[in-house]
Amino acid sequence: MKTPKHRAHRAWLLTSVFLLSLLDYSMAVAADAIPYLRKQGSATQLMVDDQPFLILGGELHNSSASSLTYLNKLWPALKTAEINTVLAPVEWDQIEPVEGRFDFTILDGMLQQSRANNTRLILLWFGAWKNSMSTYVPTWVKQDQQRFPLSRNRNGIAQEILTPFGPNTLAADTAAYQALLAHLKQVDTQRTVIMIQVENEIGMLPDVRDYGTLANIAFKGPVPKALMDYLQANRADLHTSVKTLWAANGNRMNGTWAEVFGASIAAEEIFQAWSYARFVETMTAAGKATYPLPMYVNAALNRPGKKPGEYPSAGPLPHLFDVWKAGAPSIDVLAIDTYFPNFTEWAVQFKRPDNPLFVPEGNNAGRHDAAAKAFYSIGEHDAFGFSPFGIEDSTGKGDDTLPQAFRVLRQLAPVIAQYQGSGNMRGFKAHVSYEGTVDSTPQKVTMGSFALQVDLNNRWSKTETKDLEAHGGLIIRLSDNEFLIAGKGLTVTFKDASDPARLVGFEKITEGSYENGKWVEGRWLNGDESHQGRQIMLSNKEFSIQKLRLYRYR
Repeated sequence: MKTPKHRAHRAWLLTSVFLLSLLDYSMAVAADAIPYLRKQGSATQLMVDDQPFLILGGELHNSSASSLTYLNKLWPALKTAEINTVLAPVEWDQIEPVEGRFDFTILDGMLQQSRANNTRLILLWFGAWKNSMSTYVPTWVKQDQQRFPLSRNRNGIAQEILTPFGPNTLAADTAAYQALLAHLKQVDTQRTVIMIQVENEIGMLPDVRDYGTLANIAFKGPVPKALMDYLQANRADLHTSVKTLWAANGNRMNGTWAEVFGASIAAEEIFQAWSYARFVETMTAAGKATYPLPMYVNAALNRPGKKPGEYPSAGPLPHLFDVWKAGAPSIDVLAIDTYFPNFTEWAVQFKRPDNPLFVPEGNNAGRHDAAAKAFYSIGEHDAFGFSPFGIEDSTGKGDDTLPQAFRVLRQLAPVIAQYQGSGNMRGFKAHVSYEGTVDSTPQKVTMGSFALQVDLNNRWSKTETKDLEAHGGLIIRLSDNEFLIAGKGLTVTFKDASDPARLVGFEKITEGSYENGKWVEGRWLNGDESHQGRQIMLSNKEFSIQKLRLYRYR
């Protein structure tokens, strides 16, 4: 006979077994989850294994991953760079040397090497276009221009750029891309690959658009209803460039491309952008139907005063976002490739409610301001990742601070994930003009009930104005009177935002680090290191973290 005590014990055992089984199931589901994007407040987070993942990445040189022997030699440098993600190309000509026969030897080797080094992968599909050109397509595509026609310039001369109006090109590129996704779905059960870039820096050169026969026929045809419906639905928020062209021609809801947008170079760029976007949409939708990883396209920026064609025309640039959003809705992110000094001017244009900031390709990793750009992107615009180009070159240069900055950001990743999209995080970097002029004016922001002034220079150290480009950081408001400041070279003062008569002091300042998501205190800095309680001062020499608690007095 079972006593109440025995029955209670049995019930406890059954409950424990049930809860453990649920835990095992949830862990299995998390481990099996395909990476995806989710919204948190005003931010978008990349979820890997069902946890927010901050990409601290590095993009390889174009040919570094084409040989497994060569790639294997790079891992010591990649590990020294403190990255958690490698961005590496997959070449169409290498995986499909014979039409319909696929060879994934290189890809499988990249997966194996990445896993052995505990590093995630983002694959860059070098398909129909890479930096505008079509140099990574298979030989059987290059040698059959009848089946796979090339774009032509205004004079009818062929360019080594496949036309996006070729149905056979679209079918072949899509089939190869879909085969890649199908193979990943089968072999990458560990979710080593977390995103895919579709093509690379699409754009027309040296003319604004393709002037081949197929393109000219399309240009004389009607503007597709899908684009007109998007423009009508988003009329109030359209980019000035598109809105102005449309309005100048009467805001027509139908007609040919010239009738709706006019016959200017800017109008022709809209036409070409739509053709690229629709090509990419077909590929992306087919790829996601096979294996729905997050997918993005990247933009090569246009220089001031340059006309379309003098820069890669019709790529996913801010003034064409509306065209790309309408034409390629399956693309998750229109991403920025940035090699110009005026990074802060560009970054803000890529952060929109419908487009998170992701920087998959920035100035070469050894450049002095790459780390500051990373802090600024993540702190000010909730970027879910930053990745300089040529990451294998980033070590052994003495003055390079990117690995040090990534170590700090890796520590901060759980805290950043918690506060992204909340309005309680800000990023700071010197504003630099395209010509390279550095604006050293202190930046003022309000966070909660405090007014902050952020100077990108520790005044106790001598710093040349040009070196301020390398200074940057982020500030997180942990609670009303508690802040976290991380970066290099920042000097921060605090005032009461609503009552200047109330003075603000530092109750406690500590430097330290995060270990497994928990703050570990180092030195207490309430004395000389804070100018006797006047300001927070981060070293000009290295990236560091300080935590502080404020109080008010009169």
